[in-house]
Amino acid sequence: MKILTFLLALVISLTSYSAAAKDYQVPVCEENEAMQTGRFEPVWESLANYEVPEWFRNAKFGIWAHWGPQCVEGSGDWMARSMYIEGSREYKHHLKNYGHPSEVGFKDILPMFKAEKWNPEQLVAFYKKIGARYFFALGNHHDNFDLWDSKYQEWNSVNIGPHKDILALWADAARKNGLPFGVSLHADHAWSWYEPAQRYDRSGDKMAVPYDGCLTKADGKGKWWEGYDPQKLYAQNHPMSKGSWADNMIHRQWAWGDGVEIPSTEFVTNFYNRTLDVVNRYDPDLLYFDVTGVPFFPISDAGLRIAAHFYNHNESRRNNNMSAVMFGKILDDTQREALVWDVERGAPNHIYDKPWQTCSCIGGWHYDSRFPEKGWYKSASDIVKLLVDVVSKNGNLLLSVPLRSDGTFDEQEEAILNKFGEWMNTNSEAIYDTRPWKIFGEGPIAESDIRLNAQGFNEGSYTKATHSEIRFTQKGKYLYATALAWPEDKQIVIKSLGIGKKLFTNRIKKVELLGYGCVRYSRTDKGLVIFLPENRINDIAPVIKIQSDRAIM
Repeated sequence: MKILTFLLALVISLTSYSAAAKDYQVPVCEENEAMQTGRFEPVWESLANYEVPEWFRNAKFGIWAHWGPQCVEGSGDWMARSMYIEGSREYKHHLKNYGHPSEVGFKDILPMFKAEKWNPEQLVAFYKKIGARYFFALGNHHDNFDLWDSKYQEWNSVNIGPHKDILALWADAARKNGLPFGVSLHADHAWSWYEPAQRYDRSGDKMAVPYDGCLTKADGKGKWWEGYDPQKLYAQNHPMSKGSWADNMIHRQWAWGDGVEIPSTEFVTNFYNRTLDVVNRYDPDLLYFDVTGVPFFPISDAGLRIAAHFYNHNESRRNNNMSAVMFGKILDDTQREALVWDVERGAPNHIYDKPWQTCSCIGGWHYDSRFPEKGWYKSASDIVKLLVDVVSKNGNLLLSVPLRSDGTFDEQEEAILNKFGEWMNTNSEAIYDTRPWKIFGEGPIAESDIRLNAQGFNEGSYTKATHSEIRFTQKGKYLYATALAWPEDKQIVIKSLGIGKKLFTNRIKKVELLGYGCVRYSRTDKGLVIFLPENRINDIAPVIKIQSDRAIM
């Protein structure tokens, strides 16, 4: 009887899903890559049964190698799009150093991506040394170039450029260093992102000469790229989206609305196939997409099927002890049950009840030579402020460290990361394995109404913090209070811990400054006053460890 009931429920479920799938404007085709079945089905209601693994809650800090062929020119993120926007900084740089985009397009930059000094094992070991508890690699960006031996994209790093399976080598390095491995995949937006490649100059000697975004395989005869189809890279064999010549329109159309040209079944299925190829071959623990919700939602079921496949695959490979974490941006309440919320370059100004992540970068997302030249990188202090603030709110920080085209970071980045690593080596017990306290912090910023802008973009508010800004974490009998800068008068006053405050009714047994030892303190109705030593033990931020007589509540 139980078997019949189960089969009936299964038939109803499949019938229900089949009917729902027909409602999608661009349903995915599974002829080449079938979604792995299991506990999760490709509907939000089923995916909402997902639970974030404890390892991720405890990890708190990861590093991301957001690195690929767009680093070749050193002109920054989105250069493969901006080089086709007449008059832009990237266009001028490309024109001066490489040629006109009608003659030398982004496809011609790909062979220059050599990764000749890249040492993945050495890099990942360094990231672990400075505190990373998980590692992310870029699988593809909006430029649509796959950084692995791709079965479904001929424009890949094994065929062109480094002639290496970048993902395989990153994965090996992560696992040799005992770090969970993540992959970010962004090529689902190549369809609209590359639309400027269909344009032409509107003035000058090359006026009205089309850029190379409309070239076909036949145009490659006698060229270095003979045999390759440019449309498999640029994906521009379609009409432009509404308002495409307005350069910023893409941001309004990111969620596949506001007049964006709807992608074809072939394009959507190709991204789906490539993503399942990554999951099946490299078995990542984490998947990141630069999307609202999941890829192609709500016009296609592709993203939901990717999520279900990823969770089912991960669970089956680990004997039902799932380690999978998949991220999405701008999530509604149902979606936040199914995915981990990612906030780009920002944070909510409250404790979020579920584990979440902010992704940020020490510089630009792709290597930009202006950052070391003009001193634009985040300082070690900036990174610590972001990390401490995010962790106090139940989040993780994923920090991107831009690599040059050759696979190395520059000297300024190395110095910043080493200084950050020194701080982490002393103070990480206030970060790893902790949980938020009753409040995340106190101070002018903590008490301000700081809103998110779209998917984030408010982190600048937090890097301006002074010593009056304090953030809390807790673990067992210990409450950690980090002042986001050193006070000049060598005293920290924690108002939330004053006598009579209902937030903290425990008896304090001992107060320490991490990296130094016990310090004097005085508890009054105005707060807990910490007397710091004469000399600072670092140049970034002091962490106070408060031992209670019982577990922190």
